[in-house]
Amino acid sequence: MTTTPKVLFTGRTRTTGGRDGAARSSDGFVDLKLPQPHPAAEQLFAAAWSACYIGAIELAAAQRKIKLPASPAVDAEIDLNRAGDEFFLQARLSVNVPGVDRAVAEELAEAAHGICPYSKAIYGNIDVTTNVF
Repeated sequence: MTTTPKVLFTGRTRTTGGRDGAARSSDGFVDLKLPQPHPAAEQLFAAAWSACYIGAIELAAAQRKIKLPASPAVDAEIDLNRAGDEFFLQARLSVNVPGVDRAVAEELAEAAHGICPYSKAIYGNIDVTTNVF
């Protein structure tokens, strides 16, 4: 039996390019100037992915009945690369789950990749290194 997915949230933005480029969400929460050239896409992707990934770590902990003494932190780095005429991304996630044994933190970080929609979206498409400290 297949269940129909329920939309939990839809992000809506309008982005314009050029010297006066900008990105604005429909609710006004995001309102950024994006003059070209600017690495905003990589920075925004890093922020969005790491925020989602933190939620996935917390969900993975809850599913395993692990109480997190403090909120996790994730430093995300997204590299825009060029090889010849091809452009591609690569990523590094540095994960800190304070107050949790390192082996448990590594298990939660791995499980989070199977939960986080951003991790799922890029799986097999870009190189990702995840470090737990």
